[in-house]
Amino acid sequence: MHTITFIAGVLLILATLLDGFETVLLPRRINHRFRYSRLYYRNSWRLWRAIAARIPAGRWREAMLSVFGPLSLLGLFGSWIVSLILGFTLLQWSIASLIPSGQQTSAHSTFDTYLYFSGTTYFTLGLGDVIPSPGLSRALTVTESGLGFGFLAIIISYLPVLYQAFSRRELTISLLDARAGSPPTGGEFLRRLARDNQIDVDNASLREWERWCAELLESHLSFPVLAFYRSQHANQSWLAAVASMLDSCAMLLTLLPRAESHQARLTFAVARHAVVDIALIFGIRPPQTKQDRLPPEATAQFHEMLQQVGKQPADIPQIESRLSELRALYEPFLQALARHFVLVLPPVITADRIDDNWQRSAWMPRTPGLGNLSSGKSGGDHFD
Repeated sequence: MHTITFIAGVLLILATLLDGFETVLLPRRINHRFRYSRLYYRNSWRLWRAIAARIPAGRWREAMLSVFGPLSLLGLFGSWIVSLILGFTLLQWSIASLIPSGQQTSAHSTFDTYLYFSGTTYFTLGLGDVIPSPGLSRALTVTESGLGFGFLAIIISYLPVLYQAFSRRELTISLLDARAGSPPTGGEFLRRLARDNQIDVDNASLREWERWCAELLESHLSFPVLAFYRSQHANQSWLAAVASMLDSCAMLLTLLPRAESHQARLTFAVARHAVVDIALIFGIRPPQTKQDRLPPEATAQFHEMLQQVGKQPADIPQIESRLSELRALYEPFLQALARHFVLVLPPVITADRIDDNWQRSAWMPRTPGLGNLSSGKSGGDHFD
């Protein structure tokens, strides 16, 4: 019985350390199925999402969903610590090695006493009311205290890296506010380029988004918990941002000659790579029923955009067919991610004109002329 308990303690400690190493220190996708952190996030998010579904849609539901990322991370760290404490408890209990303070020989101790001793050792409290006996018990005590100190240091150093990646992601998402609307859409992004006669020369912006999509791919594969972190504004998200860029690049590939669409192809490729791989690491399959992101009422806006860039009515069927082929390459994965993370997937083109986030304020009155900067309309036409 003591041998089985000792082996169980060793296995629990090794499994916890391996999971922590793969999650925190190893920046790559782990393929084996039976990972504790993967099971932890899969089951906890399923439960959290089910509870949030009982809350009416709106601010309170969004607030509850937004706290899952940080809380789940703290819960994961806490479960690792509990597992290590329990593992060393099993080791010490299996060799029955504790000595109450003031005694010279070991006395019978309950499992609670061993658990208490392991906890005080892990957090290096050194209370001294219970001490280990000479030999293996002292070696285990020193090992646990050193491991606890190092493990907590690694966890603390992990958080700044995680939040730096989150901050870089959100910084570029904020730039979409004036470029593609709130929420961002690919149609609005191109409409504003066409309005400013920039639709054929905005390669710098597409290069910036190519790099952002590459960083999104790298950071969310290395630290999948970032996918649960939601943006500061309810009408913005990392998924809406990558969807708007995919839609923009897909439309550019149908509108521009091949010689002028090189950067659009590069950005499209890395953006699709990002959404496919993120769906893969979470084990999310594309849904059987697909959402129509280009409904008939938005098609008229698309035709208007085609006329603005000089396309003839005879070209429209071919353009729409090509756009449909490109959308089929990424939309199933976008819809799967949106359903899994309970995020709103924006349409390809919106028929309604909505104020950007920077144009709204709870304290300032209507400001004439601001509508010119985003929609091309006067302030009176743009604001309600």
